[in-house]
Amino acid sequence: MLWVESILNCFMKSSQITIKDLARELNISPSTVSRALKNNPNISDTTKKMVLELAEKWEYTPNSIASSLKSQKTNTIGVIIPEIVHFFFSTVIAGIQKVANEANYSILFCQTEESFEREVLDTRALINHRVDGLLVSISKETTNINHFKEVEKKNIPIVFFDRISKELDASSVIVEDYEGAKKATLHLIEQGCKRVAHLAGPKHLNISKDRKRGYLDALKSNNMKLEEDYIQECGINKEDGYHSTRILLQLITPPDAIFANSDMVALGAMQAIKEAGLLIPQDVAIIGFSNWPFSEMIDPHLSSISQSGFEIGKLATNLLLDEINSKDEVYVHKTEILPTELIIRGSSLKNKPSRN
Repeated sequence: MLWVESILNCFMKSSQITIKDLARELNISPSTVSRALKNNPNISDTTKKMVLELAEKWEYTPNSIASSLKSQKTNTIGVIIPEIVHFFFSTVIAGIQKVANEANYSILFCQTEESFEREVLDTRALINHRVDGLLVSISKETTNINHFKEVEKKNIPIVFFDRISKELDASSVIVEDYEGAKKATLHLIEQGCKRVAHLAGPKHLNISKDRKRGYLDALKSNNMKLEEDYIQECGINKEDGYHSTRILLQLITPPDAIFANSDMVALGAMQAIKEAGLLIPQDVAIIGFSNWPFSEMIDPHLSSISQSGFEIGKLATNLLLDEINSKDEVYVHKTEILPTELIIRGSSLKNKPSRN
């Protein structure tokens, strides 16, 4: 069998061995191989030894062609967001622009208007414009990410923010949605609320899942019984909050508090509560998520969970530029999680009625 091994060795030497080849042979991930070759302290000595021995045996050298392809840049990045007029996304855009401008990158913005079909078209249009990378927050309709998998196959970096996909090996920037939701719900419970409802976002979005999980864990930690009728899956707009709250208020035992998945949903909920002749927070306390500017302009002022869209935009852009400029054959993707802050205002202060 020596002649077979000899032929194999000749073949290996005549073709460019890649990190993926090493990973396939060792049955580990390409990113693990890449980190092992760089003597990353998070990789065990046993794995490093195994990788280095195979790399030496197969005479592995970094793929200079792949590295050179990365240098053919247009200094343009594409941004795909659900809504440009949305306060949160407008602050994200400001963060993106700050970092991109400082790095001398141009930006192409696309607005999906929460349409999956539009998102697919926008993605392909940006690729046709030869952008160096994409910053993406998926639409509320998106459950299939094949269009982003096409981008991945073209070796174009993607960084997701806020609304992310976990199906793709890509970097992402999110906030502590779970912790923020838990803080919001615990605050309502601390105010003496016994029947806390949740106006949940679209169930397939990760942010909706995390916020619902935070709500449920807050109830569980206080030994409060879960009432299925108190969880209303709605959308993300004012109208969604209004209609879902009307359903809640028609229950035999309506809730005395509501945690809404967004401030716009909370605004709709407040309208429904007032139309029912109830007082906020005395009859129904309420808290939202995102801390939109209008939160301090309505009566009562809306309690909310604050998240910094500007910082999300900056961090996401820095991650994308880092990957675009990386000379690594296999880039190790990162997930960055930013903290949230509980902002308490009049809408949730059930124990201390306020003019706000």
